[in-house]
Amino acid sequence: MFDWMLPKNHAISILRKDHDTVKELFEEFEEAESVGDAEKIIDRALTALKIHAVLEEEIFYPAVRAHVGSEVMNEADEEHHLAKILIAELDRGPDQDHRTAKFAVLAENVRHHIREEENEMLPKAKEMDIDFEALGQRMLDRKASLLKNGIPRDAEHAMVAKANGKSGNGATAKRKAATPRKAAKAATRKGSERKTGTHAMM
Repeated sequence: MFDWMLPKNHAISILRKDHDTVKELFEEFEEAESVGDAEKIIDRALTALKIHAVLEEEIFYPAVRAHVGSEVMNEADEEHHLAKILIAELDRGPDQDHRTAKFAVLAENVRHHIREEENEMLPKAKEMDIDFEALGQRMLDRKASLLKNGIPRDAEHAMVAKANGKSGNGATAKRKAATPRKAAKAATRKGSERKTGTHAMM
């Protein structure tokens, strides 16, 4: 409550500002009128999400974990993991199958994660007697470093790269695998029709 009154370099204020930024990007994506516009928004959103995840995982989460509790924090860790898998798959480029749908799923998951953080984690963390402005300054310094020097590759990117894009979508893989089987069945059926003359009755 009254988080709008917090100083700009307060850690919770920084996280909420990041949340607002990515939510606005999701809305822009949903209203994009061209593929080109959507791709630019996806790129901006992925960069913002990757930086935000680093700030939380390296600085904010360790500082509040003991007070907030393992149940909330472990769930946040897992939500980050799933989001970063989608981000890694989206980072493969604009020509992949299901890209728009994948980003829409990412947006939905991140919105859920933001709601949980803002309704559970952040109010609980705010009870702590720590220097949130010093913590926030560490986050701002790290963000500046990431923007200047680049974002380090995470385990999820390494995992997706190792899978060579094969981890992306089970439904797509099944559809692609089914296509040759259907073609083979059709060819076999046509062959048997020729032998029996049934094609003449079609």
